[in-house]
Amino acid sequence: MAIALSLKVGSIATIAALPVAVAVAWVLARRDFWGKSLLDGLVHLPLVLPPVVTGYALLVLFGRRGVFGAFLADHLGIVFSFRWTGAALAAGVMGFPLMVRAIRLSIEAIDVRIEQAAATLGAPPIWVFATVTLPLALRGIAAGAVLAFAKALGEFGATITFVSNIPGQTQTIPAAIYTYTQTPGGEAGALKLSLVAAAIALGALIISEVSVRRARHGATA
Repeated sequence: MAIALSLKVGSIATIAALPVAVAVAWVLARRDFWGKSLLDGLVHLPLVLPPVVTGYALLVLFGRRGVFGAFLADHLGIVFSFRWTGAALAAGVMGFPLMVRAIRLSIEAIDVRIEQAAATLGAPPIWVFATVTLPLALRGIAAGAVLAFAKALGEFGATITFVSNIPGQTQTIPAAIYTYTQTPGGEAGALKLSLVAAAIALGALIISEVSVRRARHGATA
């Protein structure tokens, strides 16, 4: 149950965060504006804050009576606290900085003159972004998605603070491992789940590398 839930949480967190991460990474890589350093700092804040602090902030903001959580629950029926959706939100927030950083570095490595050449041929900015920038940044996007997914699988502090450790509801692999370690005779279960988590993370990295290679070969064919 914990394995299936972790895969579900990690996948949804990665998919939901990816479009936002691409947009933020492009803004940070290609635009200069007042407050850019502040935005960059806010994006990377979850990396330096204790995960428990991030989880508490999510509880204050998106809890059942939080700043945004109350509105979402009362008007849209969306509840995050103590549900798997909250675990996905916490995992997405914690993996977001890793995703943005990888994508931003990939975009910054693209020669701006290539994009400018496409623009001089009459292509609108959105078309240049979709047909030039995104394909060239594919490797960074894939790397960022894999990093975020792997982070989601291993996320514990923010998740347990925000949605607790409820078996079948919010108990992901790290929370289940923690429970096993606190239970007499649970070492075998903790070891099994740890090996499963390592295998899933390694498999994700291999799949990502194979996908990137195929995409690159297809682009040059």
